[in-house]
Amino acid sequence: MTGNAADLVARHRPTLDAALAAIRTREFFAHFPEQAKAYPKEAAEAARAWFESVRGTRFALDQPGTDGDTGAERSPYGFDLAITYPHADLDTLLPATAAGMPAWRDAGPEVRAAVCVEILTQLNKQSFEIAYAAMHTSGQAFGMAFQAAGPHAQDRGLEAVAYAYAAQNAHVSAAIWEKPQGSRPPIRLAKKWVAAPRGTALVVGCNTFPTWNGYPGLFASLATGNAVVVKPHPNAILPLAVTVQVAREVLADAGFDPNLVALAAEAPGEGIAKDLALRPEIKIIDFTGSNEFGDWLEREARQAQVFTEKAGTNTIILDSFDEDEYGAALDHLAFSLSLYTAQMCTAPQNILLPRDGVKVGSDTKSFEDFSADLAEAVNRLLGDDARATAILGAVVNPAVLERLGRAEGVGKTVLASRAVTHPEFPDATVRTPLIAAVDATDAEVYGHEWFGPVSFLIATDSTDHSIDLYRSTVREHGALTAAVYSTSNDVLTATENATWDAGANLSINLTGGIYMNQSSGFSDYHGTGLNPAANGTYTDHGFVAPRFRFVQSRRPA
Repeated sequence: MTGNAADLVARHRPTLDAALAAIRTREFFAHFPEQAKAYPKEAAEAARAWFESVRGTRFALDQPGTDGDTGAERSPYGFDLAITYPHADLDTLLPATAAGMPAWRDAGPEVRAAVCVEILTQLNKQSFEIAYAAMHTSGQAFGMAFQAAGPHAQDRGLEAVAYAYAAQNAHVSAAIWEKPQGSRPPIRLAKKWVAAPRGTALVVGCNTFPTWNGYPGLFASLATGNAVVVKPHPNAILPLAVTVQVAREVLADAGFDPNLVALAAEAPGEGIAKDLALRPEIKIIDFTGSNEFGDWLEREARQAQVFTEKAGTNTIILDSFDEDEYGAALDHLAFSLSLYTAQMCTAPQNILLPRDGVKVGSDTKSFEDFSADLAEAVNRLLGDDARATAILGAVVNPAVLERLGRAEGVGKTVLASRAVTHPEFPDATVRTPLIAAVDATDAEVYGHEWFGPVSFLIATDSTDHSIDLYRSTVREHGALTAAVYSTSNDVLTATENATWDAGANLSINLTGGIYMNQSSGFSDYHGTGLNPAANGTYTDHGFVAPRFRFVQSRRPA
């Protein structure tokens, strides 16, 4: 162990111990502060200046196999970033990433965990830079980009490190094994076990949450001894390029090969993800994105352990409300439908309620009345353009607009989408949610994901019918999140039982400051692997354990 690595172990052991305690207790824990005011005041202005200075330049990243430059990112707020990145020759890059793995493996789980925590600590210091990078590649509003791409993503990375450390320390690394032989001397063997990495890992980044979705796999693989190649979405390279740059610097400072983490930026239309995914050197793949490519990876990348998060039909069941909670519930639903223009894998889409209406106290709100109330709540939330843009952000890509256009002809429009003018970025593409009313028989409409600000109020025969439809739809098409509103314990129990069958994470009667869209590190699991929306979980032992294997030696003692 180098002196610097030993210093990192001593420095970060308390953080690792706190994270290990948090994954056991599932109580609230956040190592990295989520509020911008917790950071130096000058950091935000310095980051803004950094972002302006990096536009139109070549991103500094010295790694093997560079055969040219690439990059064509455009901010959803209406301008080109014009940043270029090193383009890698895979035949050179992949052997270089693997070269440092023996020393990284031999360093052991504690050193690897400490180095990973140091990477996350240095990333945290650049949270404002990462926020600007995420805002202008994903379209998130700045406040959301700061939290989601910065401290929340960093906490998810730390959570993965904690699980990786716990899994690798499930038993002792050495033991004297003694087998009695009756009257003869016992057989004694000295046994040794090493947590051996599977090989080079590939992280295929997404456009909307490049760090939040990318860090669990990146740090789970790195902490278990694997090298990692990061392949960003071509429209969201900058947040992961900064991540790779920081990781390489920390690895080098700790005495390890910086090529253990490398960037594989692709030229427009190149499709390098498929080439990488089928390379025999790639033994682990983490992917967030479309069903089409996720299914292809699961089917074709047979040499690798593949983790996918794909599309789903996140569902809300409406049954009944306390009269005093009805307004708060509507506001809650309006925010969930609007946050980041619903460009989230956890955003609700299908809202199931009986065609005869829902109970509010002793009264009944008809289907039409509830629809009008929800539309009014959304309009109230987004009525002021400045406030609306802080919630909505910007539309991430033209496909979202195309889906919005198609949704205008589906069912009965309860709330039409409208364009919003951004006060700071007049060329930004900003849209409010569209809500359409359909019938439970219209499964061809709501039975697949409409990624973006499109949701459906679905008329069912009864709450029991809603629960059955929820169970069957999620089983067939997948979902990451679900919610239910009811004053009946029987309904809540039935919905929970359907959730255990369907494998979507459920929120019950939420009206406060936590939304079904949100997933808290160290406590909330993200994905279950029990329905088509994901084949794994952020983060549990099953997410980290397949990334290494125990290998042993034994000799006479």
